[in-house]
Amino acid sequence: MKRRVVVTGMGVISPVGNEVSTFWGSLVAGKSGVGKITRFDASEYPCQIAAEVKDFNPEDYIDKKEARRMDRFAQYAVAAARMAMEDSKLEITEENDERVGVYVGSGIGGLETLMEQYRILLEKGPRRVSPFFIPMMIGDIATGQISIFLGAKGPNSSPISACATGTNAIGDAYKIIERGAADVMITGGAEATILPLAVAGFSSAKALATSFNDAPEKASRPFDRDRDGFVMGEGAGILVLEELEHAKKRGAKIYAEIIGYGMSGDAYHITQPAPEGAGAARAMRAAVHDAGIQPQEIDYINAHGTSTDFNDKFETLAIKNVFGEHAYKLAVSSTKSVTGHLLGAAGGVEAIACVKALQDQILPPTINQENPDPECDLDYVPNEARRAKVDVVMSNSFGFGGHNASIILRKYEG
Repeated sequence: MKRRVVVTGMGVISPVGNEVSTFWGSLVAGKSGVGKITRFDASEYPCQIAAEVKDFNPEDYIDKKEARRMDRFAQYAVAAARMAMEDSKLEITEENDERVGVYVGSGIGGLETLMEQYRILLEKGPRRVSPFFIPMMIGDIATGQISIFLGAKGPNSSPISACATGTNAIGDAYKIIERGAADVMITGGAEATILPLAVAGFSSAKALATSFNDAPEKASRPFDRDRDGFVMGEGAGILVLEELEHAKKRGAKIYAEIIGYGMSGDAYHITQPAPEGAGAARAMRAAVHDAGIQPQEIDYINAHGTSTDFNDKFETLAIKNVFGEHAYKLAVSSTKSVTGHLLGAAGGVEAIACVKALQDQILPPTINQENPDPECDLDYVPNEARRAKVDVVMSNSFGFGGHNASIILRKYEG
């Protein structure tokens, strides 16, 4: 029999709160985390807005010396992981450390470190490049740092699948526990790329919102007719996944159960999703099959919902393809309307939003739903949170390169 897997801890660093209760409160209130970019002078950029993490002090979680040797994305990851482990009340000891693993991804990794060290190379020469440059920059280092800080010696790896990274990490970690290779996995995603090069690159690709520089809180508007691109966010979302009997034996608080995981490849285009969301539909269908449920059992979907033209239209079509008439009965919302798009961290923070929706029986809204797009005609929980009976939820993440990932969580009934 497949081993059952539950969520026993959560930690988040986000544009709308640096712990779970504040983050969730902002989502429910529809309080946007988007504002003018403050990290650098963006006045000459087509997109001048982003969803920055605020009031984050790495020294609240990491020794000052160690923090200086970590890129910001890894700082976010370690902070959220420590939060999640404290929430889980699981102690890692010599008796269990080989059964506790880490599986945390980043879509881009240490771009800030790369930019800074390249500047040093040009201005001061090769001998002045930091010896910590490589281990600060590489995308897997968040996983490495978390395992070092917490002493987790079990399965240890790091997926990279662009904006699907966080969901792939959680799904893969779920499968590691399910097949018996670990009892506990610390998993999710982290990203910190609100930087000149990243904003310039995404702007050149025509991916970012540019029409709302003077009204940042209105810029992220998934499924709305006036959407014109995503808003870059940053942060980390980390969950502690645990084998059910292991969690029960130690009296852990169980937030939800993860029951399904599906993924697929578009095999179509480096940035544009496959027509009619065919790849997304395959991932959702695979997750439903893995969960062993019927599509009509899904009550809510936390959509990828980036606020870009093709993504929102094709995700809507994919949902209709998978769920048929039930697509018009379930609720779909995009919390990116509040947080912006956290890229490789999106799946982690959105999985936490799904767990909280199950726990509190509240659906977070899609804000900025002002002018409905005729091609996006589902129930997107417009503008205001809604109380609802929620037993089974799905979270979608789709990334550049044609990566699609979906996970399904269920309300845990002891």
